[in-house]
Amino acid sequence: MAAVVAFRVLRRPAVLVLRTLAVAACYYGSARLGLLRRLTVEGAVFTPVFPATGVALACLLVFGLGCWPGITLGALLLVLSLGPPGPDTVGILIGNTGGPVCACLLLRRAGFRTDLSRLRDGVALVFLGALTAMLVSSVVGMVSLLLVGKVAASSFWPSWLAWWVGDAMGVLLVTPVLLLLLEARRPPRLGRWKEALGLAVATVVLIPVATHSSLAALFLAYPVLIWGALRFRLAGSMLCALFTSVLATVAATDGVGAFAGLSPVEVMVKLQLFNGSMALTALLLSVVITEQRNTRLSVAEACEELAQALEHLTAHDTPAGRAPPVVERLRRAQDDAKDER
Repeated sequence: MAAVVAFRVLRRPAVLVLRTLAVAACYYGSARLGLLRRLTVEGAVFTPVFPATGVALACLLVFGLGCWPGITLGALLLVLSLGPPGPDTVGILIGNTGGPVCACLLLRRAGFRTDLSRLRDGVALVFLGALTAMLVSSVVGMVSLLLVGKVAASSFWPSWLAWWVGDAMGVLLVTPVLLLLLEARRPPRLGRWKEALGLAVATVVLIPVATHSSLAALFLAYPVLIWGALRFRLAGSMLCALFTSVLATVAATDGVGAFAGLSPVEVMVKLQLFNGSMALTALLLSVVITEQRNTRLSVAEACEELAQALEHLTAHDTPAGRAPPVVERLRRAQDDAKDER
């Protein structure tokens, strides 16, 4: 018995260390992916979408606040990979860790559910997790750079805005996808796979045209997003939104398609407005559809229970093998609701 207790005592720190290293690796890897595409605005370099913030928030929501050292370690590795550390390193680490932690605390206080099955969950993720909490990381990080002279006072606000929007986009685009993958339980039916394949083909064909065409056809992305939201909810809409954002960022950094001939400030504004409106449309529309579907399924279950009760009560008043009309209507309502599955 003593050996078993000792093994459990040793196992707990080992699990914590492995979890911290895993979170740090995910944070660092996603941050490096985000840094592959950068824009320069008034001398400041920023990433239009910083996926590491979305990864950090998803880890905090799933594993708890105890995984924050992994976020700090991942941010430290990122800073060291970009150059020698300086006095601003501490501020950047505090900001990059504090932003996702504040987001997690705000979402918990709002009663956030990781399955994103309610409209209030989507609204909380947008306004609390992305727009509000990411003020912490952007303000603390930019003030740290300003104090050491790495950012001029004249370019503080454009740089801060770029930092804030990039972190917010990471939360809006990456966090729902990761939470969706963690909530996945069973694969869809064969018929759904065929439609999913059709959606994937349409996305792969239309989105490159929308982002790289000289006709400025970014609006072509919205029918795909709406199709994904209506038929596959979060799984369809958010994956399409993430793919679209990646291609739009590539087109913006290359200065092609809808972003050709624009100044750096115009590119930043146009790209972030497109990413933001697209992410909000995909997230909120799919959350509303999910909430309505769950309501219909709850009604179907209630109809089934009521139909069974009425059938039992009227069993002696109707011919054998035939259900009362009210029971038949309840059965039809139940079948209509189950068709939403």
